Amino acid sequence: MLALRPFIPLLFAAGILLAGNGLFSTLIAVKGVQEGMSAAQIGWMGTTNFVGFLLGCIVVPRILRSVGHIRTFAALAALAASATLVMAMKADPYNWLVMRAVTGFCFSGLFTTIESWLNTGVRNEVRGKILAVYRIVDILVVSGAQFMLPIFGTEGFTLFGIMAMMICLSLVPVAIGDRSNPKPPEIFKFDIKAIWIISPLACAGCVAIGMTNSAFRFVGPLYGEAIGLDLTDIATFISLGVVGGAVLQYPLGTLSDKYDRRWILIFATLGAVAAGMFLSVVAGKNVLLVYVGIFAFGAFSLPLYSLSAAHANDRAEQGQYVLLAAGLMFFYGIGAIVGPPVSSIMLGAFGPESLFVFTSVIHGTLVVATLFRMRARDAVPDARRGRFTMLVRTSPFMQKLTRNRDKA
Repeated sequence: MLALRPFIPLLFAAGILLAGNGLFSTLIAVKGVQEGMSAAQIGWMGTTNFVGFLLGCIVVPRILRSVGHIRTFAALAALAASATLVMAMKADPYNWLVMRAVTGFCFSGLFTTIESWLNTGVRNEVRGKILAVYRIVDILVVSGAQFMLPIFGTEGFTLFGIMAMMICLSLVPVAIGDRSNPKPPEIFKFDIKAIWIISPLACAGCVAIGMTNSAFRFVGPLYGEAIGLDLTDIATFISLGVVGGAVLQYPLGTLSDKYDRRWILIFATLGAVAAGMFLSVVAGKNVLLVYVGIFAFGAFSLPLYSLSAAHANDRAEQGQYVLLAAGLMFFYGIGAIVGPPVSSIMLGAFGPESLFVFTSVIHGTLVVATLFRMRARDAVPDARRGRFTMLVRTSPFMQKLTRNRDKA
């Protein structure tokens, strides 16, 4: 708790901001249909959002270097709130396409600022716990924000105004409550190669996690509809997956602080594979089994980003945290662009079960990649030399891998 205390204002600000952002995609989809926009137009808004997201990963760290974390946060929050109000003022598909690119840019930069801020101020020994708490905040507020739709309705200006207010209010704890503002990086260049060198596993992992998480968020409702769920069941289905993601965040983060994070990453990824196959092969159209499966899927799959980010930041040097935060989001964004269209095509061609066949294949590939990287590189020297890790390393399997690596 002492390690977390300096970041409470920042986490509070993140919670307000994430709640507003979590409502964005759902509101735009529902409101867009009400305004007569086509499904294709709404889909393109998702594309422009991630184009802005990727651009923010490249540009915003330069702004961080120039003016620091607090000023960058304030500027991006003001721009995001303004773009939200512009969307409310004119419900035109072309206006919304542009504004979604702007909000994607802003939220990418805001998340880069928050995550680099967190990673700059924590030690490796507690990094997993801190990032797990951040992800728990993310998951809980995004889930809770969805209930604003039935409470306030989608007609008129109200929800857009609430989202703009929440973005602005996130400035308050950052501006007057937080005293942990880190120094901006002295030198910054968005260098994909440098990010990859810090942790190839985390980069590849973020692409995979972006593919699977975005497929669940965007194509999951289509899966629910295809197996016969009604609107209430679909909402419950998505909520259970998101809430499930909060259950194992902290336990897995704590374990990763004690042991080699890569073994915890493998364990969680295998859990996601098993949950995906359960949904594909066993659950069928049984609503109860589907609920159990999606809860387990969220519990194992949603913490993977935190584990990957913590592993990468263990290897970062002082001054590289901004670069790494932006870079991991960049790789996540690449995966998030690819996941929904590929998985939706599979669902249309092979049936609803193929959605979780897709996620299981991607997660299984991540397990193989993690084992390969463990063969290529040792764990961080000062981190997590627990009894479990030593038992694994002295096993015949790992000794054989080590001998083969040394020969190579």
